Amino acid sequence: MSFQPNSQSQSHDEVIFRSSNEVVYLEYYSIPELPAKPSSEWTRFVCISDTHSRSFEVPNGDVLLHSGDLTNHGTIEDLEKTMSWLEALPHKTKIIIAGNHDMALHPAWYEKEWQNWHKMDGKQVGLTLLAHSGARLIEVISKQDTAVAAEMVKGDRAKKAGIVYLEDEEYKFQVREGGKTWSIYGSPWSPEFFNLAFNYSAAEAKGLVSKIPKTDILMTHTPAHHVLDRITLGDNVGCPSLRSRLTSVRPRLHLSGHIHEAHGAYIHTWASANNFEPPKVQNDDTVVSTSQIISGEGGEETTVFVNAANWPMGPKASRKGVNPDFGKGAFQAVVVDLKE
Repeated sequence: MSFQPNSQSQSHDEVIFRSSNEVVYLEYYSIPELPAKPSSEWTRFVCISDTHSRSFEVPNGDVLLHSGDLTNHGTIEDLEKTMSWLEALPHKTKIIIAGNHDMALHPAWYEKEWQNWHKMDGKQVGLTLLAHSGARLIEVISKQDTAVAAEMVKGDRAKKAGIVYLEDEEYKFQVREGGKTWSIYGSPWSPEFFNLAFNYSAAEAKGLVSKIPKTDILMTHTPAHHVLDRITLGDNVGCPSLRSRLTSVRPRLHLSGHIHEAHGAYIHTWASANNFEPPKVQNDDTVVSTSQIISGEGGEETTVFVNAANWPMGPKASRKGVNPDFGKGAFQAVVVDLKE
């Protein structure tokens, strides 16, 4: 399988990847104008992440996937904003995980650490997080009720809206009668970062990722090392252990977020005898920043890698002097059509 630039779509206004089994809409002109799926034997996944209590227009599709950081400050108020938005979206199935900002969804950690984050009084640790997140200073946030947070993502209201919350667990579903049964595994963890929720040390990483089973779709908050994980300073901060695990799991789709400035997508082929490792790819590479037609017979084993972070950050956030709104422009939802 090889990449060929699509001469009809070289503008940054549209970036689309096409192969025999996948179509990926990374950047597109407008949401209502997205083409229909190739046929009823394809499933449309709409991928978002790091929405941080913001809302914006997303395309319709069979399945909505949200890869964590549902909230900004990890409060019930923040979570209510996001859940109300997700509940109102038309997708029949909506599968979500938490991220490091979703503090009230990690009860064991929160009980020990809540005063460091939800009772901010000018401590350096709080100011550091605020500088990272771009959040406004909130001097005091009272302790949040973790049981209420859990009910919001797992309770009857969420279920009625088609929302499935995953935390180191697998879920199986169909989007049409007689169609493929898709398997999906979701994990909220990410490498240590300011002692936030769902963090793990390098020593804990291998044990955590070893739980990931063979699955069609993998959702993690962290990206894998060297796969859409480069921060503005130039460091690659994705998880090396997750990268190693992907060699065995090889999902059809791996969705992550966490690193806002690394928003992008890439179709990787595993078929070559000397190509057993995940790719090393970033969002400024030609195969990510321009449309591609990917040739092949359709029998190759492939993975669509997506970093769907919707918070505009990094070079893409000021490309050509245009500063996109949240979830728009170069930070739109990524739409992935997969052939069943």
